[in-house]
Amino acid sequence: MKRQADRKHSPRPSFRFFCISALFGLSLFPTLAQAGEFKVEDGKAREEISETSRLYVDGELAATFTLDNRTPEKQAIIHISDTHADHSYALCGEIVIEGRDGHPVTREVSSEGTLHSPDGHTFQAMGAHDFTDFFLMDPTSPATAQHTTGRTGACTVATS
Repeated sequence: MKRQADRKHSPRPSFRFFCISALFGLSLFPTLAQAGEFKVEDGKAREEISETSRLYVDGELAATFTLDNRTPEKQAIIHISDTHADHSYALCGEIVIEGRDGHPVTREVSSEGTLHSPDGHTFQAMGAHDFTDFFLMDPTSPATAQHTTGRTGACTVATS
């Protein structure tokens, strides 16, 4: 009769499968834990008649804002895959404002910038310089968002 200590112990196949599955699942956890989100809020300014703008994050359409008197503000939640990385953004579209003479004036929205680790932040879509410069800003953390001042080619579509 063999002693218990002399027997070779091999785990049952179901236990081995469970252990391998658990290790595989844990290897995915850090990737899933990196996913995050941030908010973007856009509101119609007093001078605005209407606005249609699109927000692109890392080159992908992330949100569309259509504002007028019936919908004076809108909020979007933007999902990101890497919470610690910099993310590029572009704001594109058009805004119609009331000119000084009372007539409608259409302005192109075409700007770009960078968001630094935006997870958990709330950004405001802003217009400056008589609605010729547009950008995202977190009032509680201004360094989180940078933008290129003025209109850029971020929204230009290649036609060749």
